Amino acid sequence: MKQSIDHIPGLVLKNCMFELPLDYANPDKKTGVFARIVSDPVNENADLPYMVFFQGGPGSGSPRPMANTGWIKRVLKEYKLVLLDQRGTGLSSPITAQTMRGFATPQAQADYLKHFRTDNIVHDAEAIRKQLTGDKPWSILGQSYGGFCSMRYLSAAPEGLREVLITGGIPSLTRSVDDVYRATYKRVIDKNRLYYLHYPGDAERVRAIVRHLRGHEVKMPSGGQLTSQRFLQLGLQFGMSDGFEAIHYLIEEAFVDGVDGKNMQEMNWNFLFHLEQLQSFDTNPIFSLMQEACYTQQAASNWSADRLLGEFPEFDLDSSDAILFTGEMIYPWMFDVYPQLQPFKQVADIVAKDATWPALYDVDKLKQNRVPVAAAVYFDDMYVHREFSEETARIVPNMKLWITNQYEHNGLRADGEAVVDRLLQMVRGQA
Repeated sequence: MKQSIDHIPGLVLKNCMFELPLDYANPDKKTGVFARIVSDPVNENADLPYMVFFQGGPGSGSPRPMANTGWIKRVLKEYKLVLLDQRGTGLSSPITAQTMRGFATPQAQADYLKHFRTDNIVHDAEAIRKQLTGDKPWSILGQSYGGFCSMRYLSAAPEGLREVLITGGIPSLTRSVDDVYRATYKRVIDKNRLYYLHYPGDAERVRAIVRHLRGHEVKMPSGGQLTSQRFLQLGLQFGMSDGFEAIHYLIEEAFVDGVDGKNMQEMNWNFLFHLEQLQSFDTNPIFSLMQEACYTQQAASNWSADRLLGEFPEFDLDSSDAILFTGEMIYPWMFDVYPQLQPFKQVADIVAKDATWPALYDVDKLKQNRVPVAAAVYFDDMYVHREFSEETARIVPNMKLWITNQYEHNGLRADGEAVVDRLLQMVRGQA
């Protein structure tokens, strides 16, 4: 393990790089996995237990702390916090179009990518735990996809866990990927209806933008293409507490007067720039490549979201009703319009058609769970279907649910100190 230490006001950061097996079944080849251990300077030398954070995604690095605030502040009162860059993200041997150029074929790239799913993320965490704690169990906090990692951890290595906190991330243990996307599309339709109830004037704004994009070729500042389908992916924001406002204020300034003086002729460069900032598909390719693989167990996804879209005529762009945004779905056309996804076009198709994914959850083992688990389940969650989360909780004992509509999916970011405090009370039987 290589390490260095940084200090920022209110925080001590120990930066650690671990050399771990790429494939735990064949451990000769290694990959780098980065973790940042965060402490409050007051408790820096205290013998505190560890809590590791599993980030949402997949494909996103762990948060980069700026100050001792929010949920981090609450955790540091009692723990040392391990911010894990899941393999392939952040400083952990990242997967990007640049780093994948060394593979000879798309199939070789796909074979490599198969090592970057939940099961190996948990293998990495266990290897790091043993190095840091001397094999003592630690606590985990999983946000969104991080909750999927938490459930895999409970299934694969519960002896490494002291307690588990989950926010907006309890997966189904047995449902197919098609079940997941059918449920998710219905949630997205509901969110669209709420959006247009909040901002009825946006129905015509959205229609005007889509009409323009269907009739013109519009280039993004980074060089990608803005199609109507790409524009409508902004609905990915609708599951956040501030998502409606983010999109409303953005589309208000979609157009500027053209050079000929006519209105509604050109797309505002500022609009295009800010739209690009809301879409991280180029910078986080694992998200697009492995999103559906989060749900596949001994089966292929076969582009589930794309196949099922036709079951929901509400998304027809020629509908007489308001045009609907899509949500957390991945489509084959994305590998044509996002510049940093274009090199992965063949790889994505191989991954989508792969039926050899191993099972992620040992249901029989989870039925015997003894690790205390407390989870915030967001009643109107657009990304993780609440009913499926409740199904899982009925299977797994020793799991307490806090089902709430006080927060959306970003509850940890919006009010993290209160959310983590409530979950800690629950997992200890105090609430």
